[in-house]
Amino acid sequence: MTRQQCPLTLDPAGADLPGEVRKLRQLGPVTRVVLPGDVPAWMVSGLAEAKQLMTDPRISKDPRRHWQAWIDGRVTTDWSLAKWVSLKNMFTSAGADHSRLRKFVAAGFTMRQVRRLRPEIERLVADLLDGIAQLPPDEPVDLRTAYAEPLPARVICLLFGVPEEQRLPLRRLIAALHDTALPAAAAQEAAGEMYAILADLVATRRAEPGEDLTSALLAAQSAAEGADAITEQELTDTLLHLVAAGYETTATLIDRCVHALLTHPAQLELIREGLYGWEDAVDEILRLDPPAANFLLRYATEDVSIAGELIPRGDAIVVSAMGAGRDERVHGDDADRFDLTRGTRATHVAFGHGVHHCLGAPLGRMEAVIALDSLFAAFPDLRLAVPVDRLEPVSSLVLNGHRELPVLPGPRAGTALSVAGL
Repeated sequence: MTRQQCPLTLDPAGADLPGEVRKLRQLGPVTRVVLPGDVPAWMVSGLAEAKQLMTDPRISKDPRRHWQAWIDGRVTTDWSLAKWVSLKNMFTSAGADHSRLRKFVAAGFTMRQVRRLRPEIERLVADLLDGIAQLPPDEPVDLRTAYAEPLPARVICLLFGVPEEQRLPLRRLIAALHDTALPAAAAQEAAGEMYAILADLVATRRAEPGEDLTSALLAAQSAAEGADAITEQELTDTLLHLVAAGYETTATLIDRCVHALLTHPAQLELIREGLYGWEDAVDEILRLDPPAANFLLRYATEDVSIAGELIPRGDAIVVSAMGAGRDERVHGDDADRFDLTRGTRATHVAFGHGVHHCLGAPLGRMEAVIALDSLFAAFPDLRLAVPVDRLEPVSSLVLNGHRELPVLPGPRAGTALSVAGL
């Protein structure tokens, strides 16, 4: 039987995502919420319930067929979060359409393809660390701007063949698209600029194919026929999703990992002593502070009962990846604490679950591990430059990062020794 309760109104700016998770915990693993623009939805924040939802064939990600408010026009493209649901790609599709579109991109994200990127990622990391080393060691550096963001941005731009002159504008627009407190008009303007860049990219790669993933997608589109055919909008929306998600989530993962290790020095020491690895730190952050705190949106294709709550056909659903990762029934009473020794650290849904599991997960993990290992080896005295309570979150109910991460890098490892030897 459905419990009667006042819905929780979600903060469009995501100013206190952990605080919202604590409120959700009190309301139960499945509860009603209100999205920006007074759009009603359900929030699933329990781990078992999230996995059940993500594998239930009665749950869709296609608003055009299964979100009644979208079909009826009660929610339109003027909605501030419209771009999270209106795209036509594998992220917003279901059934045969999802299989077709996922197959369209899957070849570019095989483990073999990811491993081939490792030397290039290591080179990019070394270049960025060289840049930090040239700055005064006792002056603050925004590690997000200097390291966490440019690394995945360069990787994703190389992967998709984005020209150098478009890379900075692309970073700005991706940040704007993830700002869920942005007015609808500004969000639409950012989306328009993003589409213009992608249209130029597609036109360039059609004229001059290369060894990049955009060229590979264009070749796959040309080869697809009949039921496998890919429309131009599906191509462009697929590129938008892959480029935006592949950059911003990895940047936030690196940001969150560095922050956690600097604020938990005993945990960092466990890695330095070889008792745990950087992979363990990545998994514990994916559990505790996932880059994508909330997944937008899913829809019930028929009445669905989860944890005693009846979600009616046509209703929208949000999955709280952070809530699932902090589920005390799974992770214990200290689920809100960063702990590398936690046996359940790899039990999370930060990269999704079921048929919508993120194709880019191996690449994001590899980037984060290389970035952390190299950063802490290069700057062993790295520390935060400001008190923790002065760090501000990005404006998003989806992303879970910091606007800035000011650090004092200290001298580069071996610098003093090399100077003494001159």
